[in-house]
Order: sequence, then structure tokens, then C-alpha cells
Amino acid sequence: MEDSILHPIARMKSDFPTKFGIPRQSGLVRELTSTIVFEPEFRDPSALHGIEGYSHLWLIWQFSENIRAAYSPTVRPPRLGGNARMGVFATRSPFRPNSLGLSCVELLGVEQTVQSGTVIHVAGADLMDGTPIFDIKPYIPYSDCHPEAAGGFTDDAEDFLLQVDFPAPLLEKLPPEKRQAVAGILSHDPRPSYQRDPERIYGLEFAGFNIRFSVRGKTLTVLAVAPLC
Repeated sequence: MEDSILHPIARMKSDFPTKFGIPRQSGLVRELTSTIVFEPEFRDPSALHGIEGYSHLWLIWQFSENIRAAYSPTVRPPRLGGNARMGVFATRSPFRPNSLGLSCVELLGVEQTVQSGTVIHVAGADLMDGTPIFDIKPYIPYSDCHPEAAGGFTDDAEDFLLQVDFPAPLLEKLPPEKRQAVAGILSHDPRPSYQRDPERIYGLEFAGFNIRFSVRGKTLTVLAVAPLC
């Protein structure tokens, strides 16, 4: 039987032009907002009838920047410092046989636009700008929420939260509506797990700006903010 071919129904419009700095899981930074823009053939507004009755949605999407010809059965999760190996199906690693991602996002609203038809505004997404989305499903609390669930190795993994030192003159260079999101992103330590050099300067591209920072111990210090050329 011929394999089925998945076609994107939409693409994410977000403030991340590159992978660096994207939260490692959805929902970690609620202030991070983005927009789902449907492909032209899926812009019939009737397909979204009733969706505003839900507060959260599941997105099924593709790790489009991590597609590989072969996969490894084990990976090094960042939550374990990038040193210990786990089975790929026991993690949420982007390096998977089918490169599929699953994210739970908060539904902020549905908007009818002239240029893109009906779009969906969401919060807490962990998708890069342009990421293809294959399906959208409603989050249903009575079946999808399991407070008693075990979290595997993530229950005991290191806490990556950092204290963010963001000097006011630098913070004020960003649009007011982006400031809380940037602070939240930085607090979750966007560095690769194997990089801990306190002298190293990192650059995060977000919302049209390059944000340069360093990390010493548990404190992240923003050093510069400049518009992207």
C-alpha cells in the first residue's frame, strides 16, 4: 500500500527566525504569542466553527529544520545536561523518525484578515517562524489532563531557570508588548546544555532584534539589544 503523504494545513508566524532560544516545551512562556496562518486551500472559516469554545489547542507539526535521512534510537536530552542517553521514544527530542512535534497552546482568539483569511492567535507555542502545521485539535480537559501522571526523567531533572538581569535602557529598546516574553524566554536558559562558558556571549534573534547576553552561575545578563539588519 502506498504511504500516505502529509500536507501542511497552516504555518506558524512567530518571532523566532531561527531555532535558538525557542522554549524547550510549549506553555513554558505564556507571554510568547504567535499566529497560525492557514494555507490558501484551508482558509474556509467554517473549518473553525466552534473552536472558540475551547481554551487550548493541540498542534501537530514538523521539525522542519531537523529532518534527517536516518535517525538514532537514542538521544541526549537537554534536561539531563546533554550527557546521558535515553531512547528517542522516551523523550521529546526533535530528532525523530518522522520529525513530528506536538504542542499544547492557549487559544487567544480567531481573526478574519484580508490578506491571510481566518487566522488563529495563540500563546505559549514553541514553534519557529514558518513551521508547517499538519493538524489542529482541541484540548479536552477531562481526557487530556492527568495530574497524577509520572514525568519520567523530567521529574528529577535539573532546574534550568535563571535570574535575568535586563538593564532598563536595553529593555526599553524592545516593543512594550514583547518585553515580558523576552524575559521569560531568557529565564529558561536558551543555551545548549553543553555550553557553560561564563565568558561566552550569545545572540538571540527575536521579534526583529538581536539580543546578546552572557550567563554566569544562575544569572543571565543582557549585554546589548540591536535591530536585526
